[in-house]
Amino acid sequence: MIQVNLSNMRSFVPENYEANLAQQLHTAHNHLQNHDGAGSDFTGWVRLPADYDKEEFARIKAAAKKIQSDSEALVVIGIGGSYLGARGVIECLCSANYNLKKKSTPNIYFAGNGLSSDQLSEIVELLDGKDFSINVISKSGTTTEPAVAFRFFRRLLEEKYGREEAARRIYATTDRARGALKTQADAAGYETFVVPDDVGGRYSVLTAVGLLPIAVAGVDIDALMAGAQSMMESCAQPELAANPAWQYAAARYALYCAGKKIEILAAYEPNFRFMCEWWKQLYGESEGKENKGLFPASVEFTADLHSMGQYIQQGERHLFETVVRLGASATKNVVPMEENNGDGLNFLAGKDMDFIRQQAMDGTLLAHVEGGVPNIIVQCDKCDAAQLGQLIYFFEYACGMSGYLLDVNPFDQPGVEAYKKNMFALLGKPGYEDLRAELLSKLQ
Repeated sequence: MIQVNLSNMRSFVPENYEANLAQQLHTAHNHLQNHDGAGSDFTGWVRLPADYDKEEFARIKAAAKKIQSDSEALVVIGIGGSYLGARGVIECLCSANYNLKKKSTPNIYFAGNGLSSDQLSEIVELLDGKDFSINVISKSGTTTEPAVAFRFFRRLLEEKYGREEAARRIYATTDRARGALKTQADAAGYETFVVPDDVGGRYSVLTAVGLLPIAVAGVDIDALMAGAQSMMESCAQPELAANPAWQYAAARYALYCAGKKIEILAAYEPNFRFMCEWWKQLYGESEGKENKGLFPASVEFTADLHSMGQYIQQGERHLFETVVRLGASATKNVVPMEENNGDGLNFLAGKDMDFIRQQAMDGTLLAHVEGGVPNIIVQCDKCDAAQLGQLIYFFEYACGMSGYLLDVNPFDQPGVEAYKKNMFALLGKPGYEDLRAELLSKLQ
């Protein structure tokens, strides 16, 4: 089970911060458990690991097996919460080099998460001569980036197989009953999966949104959900000592109140990079409102110790670190002895990479804490599907708690709409003519 170590942050906050926050923690917890806080219409994820749709779950596994049998590649089209969680899990459990590995599962290409013509063309080139399928993920079907990408890849699929066979290779994860993509899917006969009405995009990795591509990559989604359920049961406990999400939420809120405005998520594993990206969206969109909230950033240690390490050690003291420790590696590599010891590293001979990494972790932690950087450690036993399911739910629950501690709605994102309105106006979307004229005058 995941454990939270707070020993290296306590000297930076009031000694009795947990007792002082007890009532606020209970209130935030009750809002999540009773679905009666701000944004409560989007708290379906709280019980999801136990109450998910078992029939759809079986269809997800069947669809994944079909894709594995008839496709060399799967194009996953989505943006934000529609792809970050899936990519994070796949890379964490299967490697950031997943597509380059020898394997029995299809390559997975993520598209529709930006507006780069070169990136789109590159994926098209990588698909040349390969059998492929598409998983398009959008609740509305009208979000610009994935909708544009879907036009390109749907046409490519139809040109390769014809419309009838192409339709059998398109899987749409969208609204249960309405929206442009749902209408299109029903008309064309795509198999559909549901983006639940009561689960927002950034909390949706444990729904069909994330589970289909994760299953296609060969990850055990039964274990993923079982791990999430075990953490759900821990997070349902209304007491600090038994609830790791309470511990994390309380610690980061206390540090925020003490003047720490930036949280850096770190891991000593390159494959964790997109889990960090998922975490940044989760916390950034949930907390960043009303001029409040920690700014979520991430680093990859030890690589970033040679770039960002100087700032972390001696820059402005407005940040703290949360370090995810993933447990022992799946492989062991022992440093060999060299006769001439030209690099001076024979003192490491016979030691394995996990041991060296552990000393780097501990040495970095001590240096940063002594330099004025508080440190929270999230300790995992190992890196497998069950443990990652725990970690996902842990971060989700603590995020909901954190939003309520800040007295903001953790489940909306009104600020995201501002750039969309301007983009639509500048692109000439009907109905935005007046705004377009105003913006063009500002750009002159």
